[in-house]
Amino acid sequence: MSIILKPVITEKATNDSEFNNRYAFYVKPTANKLEVKRAVEELYGVDVLDVKTMIYAPKYKSKYTKTGLQVGKTNKLKKAVVQVADGDVIDLYSNI
Repeated sequence: MSIILKPVITEKATNDSEFNNRYAFYVKPTANKLEVKRAVEELYGVDVLDVKTMIYAPKYKSKYTKTGLQVGKTNKLKKAVVQVADGDVIDLYSNI
């Protein structure tokens, strides 16, 4: 199973990749920075200089229905922002 789940494609992440050589990915919540660095280097063939990670807590939601109160939650997410070396580019939009 891969450590990298999917790239983050937002306006802020796209600007960061164009101007600062930083790319954002959703990763497994159990992955550490060394595993993320190794996975990005193997998958995209780039030199990784720095990895920053952040954990998003699950969000709880509730709604009232005929049968009563229904409570649920989303999954916990971990996002990694990867700084690559100058001259290296990750093409997130190509269909492989």
